Amino acid sequence: MCGIAGLILSSGAAPPDPAVLSKLIGALRHRGPDGSGHAVIGRVALLHNRLAIIDLVTGDQPFFAGGATLVGNGEIYNYRELRESLPGVNFATNSDCEPPLHLWMRDGPDYAQQLRGMYGIAIHERLHRTVTLSRDPFGIKPLYIAQIDGGLAFASESQALLEAGLVKRAVRPAAVEELLQLQFTTGADTVFQGIQRVLPGETITCSDGHILERRRISAVPAEPPEDIDEAAAMRRLDRALMESVDLHQRSDVPYGMFLSGGIDSATLITLMARLNDQPVLAFTAGFDAPGAADEREQAARIARAVGAKHESIEVTEKMVWQHLPEIVAAMDDPTMDYAIIPSWFLARRARQDVKVVLTGEGGDEIFGGYKRYRQAMLPWWRGGRTMWAGGSFDKVPVLRTKPTAWRDGMAAAAVQAAMGGRTTLAAAQALDMTDWLPHDLLLKLDRCMMAHGVEGRTPFLDSGVMAAAYRLPDSMKLHRGMGKWILRKWLEDNQPAAQPFAPKAGFTVPVGAWIKAQGSRLGPLVAAQPGVAEIAHPEMVVALFGNIRRWRHGFACWKLLFYALWHRRHILGLPPAGDVWETLSTR
Repeated sequence: MCGIAGLILSSGAAPPDPAVLSKLIGALRHRGPDGSGHAVIGRVALLHNRLAIIDLVTGDQPFFAGGATLVGNGEIYNYRELRESLPGVNFATNSDCEPPLHLWMRDGPDYAQQLRGMYGIAIHERLHRTVTLSRDPFGIKPLYIAQIDGGLAFASESQALLEAGLVKRAVRPAAVEELLQLQFTTGADTVFQGIQRVLPGETITCSDGHILERRRISAVPAEPPEDIDEAAAMRRLDRALMESVDLHQRSDVPYGMFLSGGIDSATLITLMARLNDQPVLAFTAGFDAPGAADEREQAARIARAVGAKHESIEVTEKMVWQHLPEIVAAMDDPTMDYAIIPSWFLARRARQDVKVVLTGEGGDEIFGGYKRYRQAMLPWWRGGRTMWAGGSFDKVPVLRTKPTAWRDGMAAAAVQAAMGGRTTLAAAQALDMTDWLPHDLLLKLDRCMMAHGVEGRTPFLDSGVMAAAYRLPDSMKLHRGMGKWILRKWLEDNQPAAQPFAPKAGFTVPVGAWIKAQGSRLGPLVAAQPGVAEIAHPEMVVALFGNIRRWRHGFACWKLLFYALWHRRHILGLPPAGDVWETLSTR
């Protein structure tokens, strides 16, 4: 796990500016506090900050072979198998990121089809003067690209391009509308004018400061459901889960996992306990707010059942107000998901003991766990509802302009997701895996973990698990009104203490209650922020914060508070100035 960046300049441009390179690598230092490296060859520069996980001694980057150079961010879990598939290659290191370089030399841009893992990779080939940029098919690891004066720039985080002065700090209005309504943004274009995401599974070939070719690997099978009985599906699923968790535990540093009271993390800890001789180290977060959903007791029961060492933290209102500016500052490509709060605090606690954490992201998408999937399958007259049909500000009229085109990205993705003979359920899952998963859940995981130098791994988001689960018949995913049916059945057989058929409680963070308690104090501060004043009526914002009557009011206030802090940091370029009150009061 690391941070990468670089420049791909045209032949007529000036050579890379050392001051710009220094700013780029400096802006990504939190992603790789264990070392840094670079290669500047003509008008191409590759930069790397390292978080050492595998091959602690010889794994420093860049890697060189023949006329090619590689820098990478992430983990290639099948690196041992790839080494065996490359007879005659003399590897210079034991790193998991060296085999992709030799695969590229053999297969060219198709090399990524052999990779099993999470990654953002850049490879420079000197003879033909090309740079190949690749991102893993699920979009677990980020990679951004921008057209700049004289060529192209890329980085693991969009904020690095801003900090280096390569792209101006300006928002894209349509993306702000989308962000406020959905809590994340869709597609390749980010919220920043001029910065694009390399899409999940995309490999881009660049030369002389221009993009020459794009190709893409899809993580989601396009074929219709397969014909398989439950017993065979259960056996296959067990093998796939075991293999994936085993691969995701490959590490030369200590690892643990995040444990909630849900079935996804219960599945992971059960498998980890099978595979480890020592007790698994598990971390759980809870809240001090009365009435807030608290999974600590259920998580502790599961941990005891598998003999895990369980660490629990309590996230208090005081902690949130103290650290929220730092948390939001980490979300340069913004997601307004309030789960960033416990994720950030869990990563901070985990870093005291481990550098790698396994998490359950992807379980709901692959096994069909969300309530919205059940709603999407119903006809309208039985309460059916289109996925992502409503926005957060539809019934909270505080914005200066009524959002109108905010759903265009989702609508286009929905058309693509429905192709290939997929059922309604499979199409709904594919839609979520197109945007919600990489641009909300995985982005949240990446930034919150990397803010503390922790690598987050997602065993459910694996090609083997996808092959075993996604094309199962709908009845093995959704049955008797319950999602993730086959995963619940697996857990019932393997860890009944997890109570897999108990109703899903959902995971909520009591931000609404916290904001309501401080609404009269927060409202004027949020309304006075330049970013909020541009998009909302200040007097209406103050009134909203002072009169939170329903959940949607509190959620809208959370989004406006997030945007105020985010805009201050990433558009105005101002660092956090203390706690929430100090930061919002500082001009």
